[in-house]
Amino acid sequence: MAGTLYLIPTPLGDENTAWLPEPERARVTHLTHFVVEAEKTARRHLKALGVTTPIRELTLATLNEHTVPGDVAALLEPLLAGHDVGLVSEAGTPAVADPGAALVALAHARGVRVEPLIGPSSILLALMASGANGQRFAFAGYLPVDATERGAAIRALEARSRQFDETQVFIETPYRNNALLEQLRQTLSPATRLAVACDLTLPTQTIVSHPVKDWPAEAPNLHKRPAIFVVYASG
Repeated sequence: MAGTLYLIPTPLGDENTAWLPEPERARVTHLTHFVVEAEKTARRHLKALGVTTPIRELTLATLNEHTVPGDVAALLEPLLAGHDVGLVSEAGTPAVADPGAALVALAHARGVRVEPLIGPSSILLALMASGANGQRFAFAGYLPVDATERGAAIRALEARSRQFDETQVFIETPYRNNALLEQLRQTLSPATRLAVACDLTLPTQTIVSHPVKDWPAEAPNLHKRPAIFVVYASG
C-alpha cells in the first residue's frame, strides 16, 4: 500500500513561533522521508517542528525551480514503496506559488493519498488583512521586471479588478519591493485600494491598506522584506 503525502506548512520567517497546531505536528513528527525546496532551510524547520528521527538521518530529496520535470516521478518512489512523505516549502504553504505542485499532481495521478495540513499562508493572511474583496480574488504571482511592461500589467490587473469585482494579489523579489510600491502608487487610480503586507507573523510585521489617494507620504521601507501586494479597484 502506498504511503501518504503530507503537505507541511513552514514558518514565514521564525521557527520560534508556533506555526502549526499541535495536532498537526503530531501527524508528521514520525516522518523520515521529505521532499524539500532547500535542504538547509528544511533541516532547520524540521528540527523546530520536533521530528523524532535525528535530523542527520532523515532522507531529503530536493524539488525546486531547477528540478527537471522528468525527475519529479522519482520523488514518488518512497511513497509507492509504502513510506509516508512530507512535502516542505521554503516558507509558508507548500504547492501554492511553489514548485511542489508538480509532485502533488503526480501523486493524485498515481493514486497516492494527499493530506494538506493547516498552517500559515502569506497570500491568505495578506488578503484577510487588506479589507479587499475576499469572495473573489486571483493570485498573479510575479509581475514583469521591465518597468514599462510592469506598468501595463498593473493597469491590466486594475481593470480586471474593476470589471469583475476581483481582488488582485501578487508578489515581488524582495529587493525590488520599493520600486514596485512606488510604481503602484503612481499608476493606480486614486480610489483603488492598495494594500501591502510584509514580514507577516514576525515582530516586524507591517500592514498598510488605503485607497491610493490616502496612502501616507512616507511609505514603509520594504527593501529585502518578504511582501504581498493587494489591489482592489471596486467597492
